[in-house]
Amino acid sequence: MKVETITIDLWGTLLLDGPASDNRYKRRRMADFQTLLGAAGLSTSGSALDRAYDESGAYLSRIWSTHRDVPAVDHVRAILAGVDPGLPRRVPPALLTAMVDAYARPILLLPPAVDDGALAALETLKGSGYKLALVSNIMRTPGATLRQLLGRFRLLGYFEQTTFSDEVGIRKPAPEIFALTLRAIGGDAATAVHVGDDPMLDVQGAQAAGMRVIQVASSSARSNSVGPDLIIHRLAELPAAIERLES
Repeated sequence: MKVETITIDLWGTLLLDGPASDNRYKRRRMADFQTLLGAAGLSTSGSALDRAYDESGAYLSRIWSTHRDVPAVDHVRAILAGVDPGLPRRVPPALLTAMVDAYARPILLLPPAVDDGALAALETLKGSGYKLALVSNIMRTPGATLRQLLGRFRLLGYFEQTTFSDEVGIRKPAPEIFALTLRAIGGDAATAVHVGDDPMLDVQGAQAAGMRVIQVASSSARSNSVGPDLIIHRLAELPAAIERLES
């Protein structure tokens, strides 16, 4: 069947470090938080911030387990509340904005690895007339910052739509995040293919949305009972895989 639209995952597909690598930015985030709060006369200890950061992870995990998401400002408020339940109310809007920026930017200072075949693959697919979109859950780095990162890698311009979970309030594997992405670019699930690495978030999620799936995996073994339509190992193989699906 003809393929018209291709949606692509970010973590583990375009960016190879994996979402857990986002935790390496904790020290920079909390150091900046301590500086900003101290300058505003709201001093707190580094140990209190570290503990609150970890506690905010449990808060986020509870939300994410329902396939829903919240914006980065809610992450910051959760950390502040972990230090002192009354602290979020004492932080003025300008300081909160500065803290959200400090929370978001470490990935730009120490960027993750990118699939070295991604640029050529996207250029080939775009040149062949396919509509391209990105569908991604975030961890702690918000979608707005991830767009900046994609721009630095010269990947952003190939996508007609970039959908991030913090901005739409829905996380993969919920089929709604795939459906709203397709609506945004006038795509149809019957002629769309999703490309991603995770058996549940990408494979099962996109299949529940009625899409075909190409899984990026290190092994050809299918770990779930309903496997992907095709398996590739790197994005350099993607244009040929799309041709195979169409034939």
